[in-house]
Amino acid sequence: MIVKFNRLILLGGVVVLSGCAGFGAMTLQERYGESEPRERTQETLPPNQVDYWSEVKPVLEQRCVVCHACYDASCQLKLTSSDGIDRGSSRAKVYNSVRLRAAPPTRLNEDAHSTGDWRRRGFFPVLNEYENTPQANRDAGVMYRILRLKQQHPLPAQKLLPESLDISLDRKEVCTTAEAFDLFANDNPLWGMPYALPGLPPHEQNLLLRWLEQGAMHTPRPPLSEALVAKQRRWERFFNGDDMRSRLVSRYMYEHLYLAHLYFPDVDERSFFQLVRSSTPPGKPVQRIATRRPYGDPGVERVYYRLIPHTETIVAKTHMPYRLDGERMQRWNDLFFSGDYQVTQLPGYDDEQASNPFLTFSQLPVQARYRFMLDEARYTINGFIKGPVCRGQVALNVINDHFWVYFVEPDLPGYEQSAAYMAQRSQRLDLPAASDNIYTPMTHWLRYSAQQKTLLAEKDAYLSQQLGDERFGLDWVWDGDGNNPNAALTVYRHFDSATVEQGLLGEPPKTAWLIGYELLERIHYLLVTGYDVYGNTGHQLVTRLYMDFLRMEGEANFLLLLPEEARARERNFWYRGAEKSVLDYMTLPNFEADEKLAIDYKTDNQKLELYEMLARRLSPVLPTKQQLQSLPNANIRDGFAPLSKLKGGAVTLLPQTVYVRILSPDSYHYVTLVHNNAHRNITAMFDEQDERQPDEDTLDVIAGFIGSYPNALYQVHESQLKAFVGQLSAMETQDDYEALVDRYGVRRTDPNFWSLSDPFQKAYRDLNPVDSGVLDYSRLENR
Repeated sequence: MIVKFNRLILLGGVVVLSGCAGFGAMTLQERYGESEPRERTQETLPPNQVDYWSEVKPVLEQRCVVCHACYDASCQLKLTSSDGIDRGSSRAKVYNSVRLRAAPPTRLNEDAHSTGDWRRRGFFPVLNEYENTPQANRDAGVMYRILRLKQQHPLPAQKLLPESLDISLDRKEVCTTAEAFDLFANDNPLWGMPYALPGLPPHEQNLLLRWLEQGAMHTPRPPLSEALVAKQRRWERFFNGDDMRSRLVSRYMYEHLYLAHLYFPDVDERSFFQLVRSSTPPGKPVQRIATRRPYGDPGVERVYYRLIPHTETIVAKTHMPYRLDGERMQRWNDLFFSGDYQVTQLPGYDDEQASNPFLTFSQLPVQARYRFMLDEARYTINGFIKGPVCRGQVALNVINDHFWVYFVEPDLPGYEQSAAYMAQRSQRLDLPAASDNIYTPMTHWLRYSAQQKTLLAEKDAYLSQQLGDERFGLDWVWDGDGNNPNAALTVYRHFDSATVEQGLLGEPPKTAWLIGYELLERIHYLLVTGYDVYGNTGHQLVTRLYMDFLRMEGEANFLLLLPEEARARERNFWYRGAEKSVLDYMTLPNFEADEKLAIDYKTDNQKLELYEMLARRLSPVLPTKQQLQSLPNANIRDGFAPLSKLKGGAVTLLPQTVYVRILSPDSYHYVTLVHNNAHRNITAMFDEQDERQPDEDTLDVIAGFIGSYPNALYQVHESQLKAFVGQLSAMETQDDYEALVDRYGVRRTDPNFWSLSDPFQKAYRDLNPVDSGVLDYSRLENR
């Protein structure tokens, strides 16, 4: 039998061609019989068998998960769990900007539940599925052979990668099977795993090879502790009340928490759970309901909300922890169950209604919904930063590189009525999530544009009529109720990824948002609940265009806190070079004409003055641990301080995020250098570079770690700090940057890369015991 060139796989970013069988003229099938998925779980392991849980999993997490996790894992090969390894790979790309029709979802542990199911969905193995012998496990295992290839052909001893190793984000993925591996290895000897990184330390390499040679077996997942099971049951009772109010509240919570990593801090803050929909009630095995979106028609009469353990490695780029404890349960009872409102009918699941939360949840109090999202505002905003929408430059160029986010005070007199009015008007809005496939995106955009203008006109008229002579002041900004650190957030965009942190980090940014209930809900349903990562090009395009409206609305809200002259000045500066029609989405002409500010400005730089007043208002609740001044070592604080004043010039030569390890005589310290790209405006989707203003680029120095994808790693002795800062500040050319990396950098080609990079991962875990996950190395630079 001749095996055709018809299978693809990519490991560690490796581009591999399929087709050729080794072993002379014999194919693997002729040599080892039929290929068939096998059960790899054993109750007990034979003597001398490598243990997956205690030996293999830690190595995979430190060396392989750094590139093979989440939707952007090459060829969908997720090495975050034994299920992902067993599933294997697919030639279909999740992130596909030219997809004409929506693709079938391929979510691990959700859209298929056995290796055989995945094979029928087009996935193919990286482990041997022929006869189970050591020789077959070596010959027919792509994972085994690609590890051996790196061992046989390590990276050449040079500073930069060979040109044959493409590390661009959108590189072409061509993949192989075991049948084709000889041809691949002959043509591409440097493409072993880990791709474009040094080989594994010998003891780790040998451990993985032994495990694969033995058949990649593992014992069942360890059971949950009794304490965790008790918490799981208690919360499942809470989420599955029988009355209509309880069922509607649970649906609302699920549609906001389905991406959360839920944990019980009084039992184990590193054991995480997911809230899922099931056709079976608590006490029965979970029968997960898989729909394209979380509000999709479940196809059953009654939905139950169940908690299941999160079984994959926690990675920083998707980790959104959310605490569940007695305080949280009491808070939710107070918000949703203490009032005397009635739920008289449960809403359906047709897309037009289900995609619009203002229709679906109109029977729930607006104040309760707003407070629910505000309580964990960082999580709420993180949904579109760490959720599926966030991958890639085109998805993120809808936001500025650095901005602060504030929230409207929910207890403001009359705000609940105002928010309820705007939510009611928003019931008429169409959202991109109502359509799986959008073939005429501009037609949709024109409709959304008209609806947004109508909504803003209604908002303008309502505020003008209802507020009357009421003065608009700092009390319109939520103060976190005096105890909530989510009162203000910092968002950093790192070109093709982004970060949200509590507090006001960095130097005062160019722009800021002020968000109220209706806008916060629309952002969530546009970019999280309603976004389909498997959707077609039109869906992705329209989602990005629609977010323009929401960003401008948040910015316009913030500008209302400035006097008229400053407001116009900032608005024009933020949108330099943009079409004049853009400003139509940034103004409320009637309200602004009558507005009376209750803020007494003293200077001509009113925006900076406003930032300072808000910082004082919120200072009792905002965390400071990531402020440079929080570092205990004064030499390091003072040494790095000049970098935050740089603009343009040397800053433009730096990558987006740089992790710096400072070696002091008695300890280690870590800071992140965040390069903020400046733009005239951010209304262009595809020609972002045309709007760049590199002379206005800035650099923020943040204590600890910012971002999930470091672009560069530096290591500096405290005694070298003055020289480091001086050399960085004086850079003018790429050669100057290369000289900086020569002296302080940990390049991805360094033979000691793993031992030098491991301390960064450990420090991140130590500094963020709940929030941390494995950092991703797929975007390390090659300079």
